[in-house]
Amino acid sequence: MIGRRRAGRASACSLRKDQKGATIVEFAIVAPVLIAILVFLFDTGYLLYASAILRGEVNAAGRSSTLETANDTTRADYDAQVSAQVQRLVPHGTVSFTRTAYNTYGLAQSRAEQFNDTNGNNVCDNGESFVDANFNGRFDLDGGRDGGGGARDVVIYTATLEYDRLFPADAVLGFDRTVRIDATTLLRNQPFDAQSVPPTRTCP
Repeated sequence: MIGRRRAGRASACSLRKDQKGATIVEFAIVAPVLIAILVFLFDTGYLLYASAILRGEVNAAGRSSTLETANDTTRADYDAQVSAQVQRLVPHGTVSFTRTAYNTYGLAQSRAEQFNDTNGNNVCDNGESFVDANFNGRFDLDGGRDGGGGARDVVIYTATLEYDRLFPADAVLGFDRTVRIDATTLLRNQPFDAQSVPPTRTCP
């Protein structure tokens, strides 16, 4: 009887000391966290690098677009160069562009066309005068004009990169599958000619 008890105690001790399989269990617990961290780091690093490339190319193309020799054809060429450089890193991405021209930096910041609010209701009405900054004959909350503008105009040039994630951060971390990066620069065109003066009109 005593021998059986001793044998049982010895067996229990040997089971407690047996570490076989512990490493596999520990790895199964740690692996998902480690994989999530690695995916996050790789995905974020790729995004930051793509963003840096896009912003650098947009700044260079924006400066070239302000030259006197720039026109719709050369600006399209600059856009194509930006796309080509970005797609060397992000071959599966697409890049789109917008250019909006304003007469002044102040208008580019505030966007809304200036008007004489005589009745103080913050609405252009009752024959109040306004500066038709985009020359379209009506009052707008954004006085910008599509395109590269003319001499002395201030241009907001924006490029937007969209691509599907290279790493499965959407599946592992719940991020959106598509990444969108915007790069914007604001520059004034060279004073190669007299700037167009917007007319003053009245609101109905």
